[in-house]
Amino acid sequence: MPHLAHIDFHAPSAEVGPLLIGVTLLVDGVGGRIVEAEAYDREDPASHSFSGPTPRNASMFGEPGRAYVYRSYGIHWCLNLVCREAGHGAGVLIRALEPTHGLDVMRARRGVDDPRLLCSGPGRVGQALGIDRGFDSKRLDRPPFELVAREGEPDIAIGPRIGISKALDVPWRFGMAGSRFLSKPFPRR
Repeated sequence: MPHLAHIDFHAPSAEVGPLLIGVTLLVDGVGGRIVEAEAYDREDPASHSFSGPTPRNASMFGEPGRAYVYRSYGIHWCLNLVCREAGHGAGVLIRALEPTHGLDVMRARRGVDDPRLLCSGPGRVGQALGIDRGFDSKRLDRPPFELVAREGEPDIAIGPRIGISKALDVPWRFGMAGSRFLSKPFPRR
């Protein structure tokens, strides 16, 4: 089961992250192409799993190929895809999508028309896809989720993660180079 869209979710999150770029993520048929993601691991002080399992992060320690959903700043629901073996505590945060499916649904959920603002940031992704705590721990290979393999090899930008206060220099943010749907541009090489 943890092989979805030609990706082995048993692999470390820093390996899964770049493989997700270009994959289409749908929730009840709504979503788009993943253009930005960030990897987190139990050994990483910026990760929710760093201090061990809690009721909030329990699914991050669960089986690979499942969703880990958490609330950020008490406002936004954020979607992560669990990696590594059960008990390890690793995942990839979906930071941005290029909207391709269900744009009218996303516009209604987000209250904006500009497609660049629908899914450019993890909170926006969660709102546009209708994500909430009820999706936590759900399998990614079953409805409401669908992951469609990418076509071709995208040019992937790599840089430090955003919005964290620890491990600031770890280059575990991955994105589709040149995408206008990123949450924030990558530094020029």
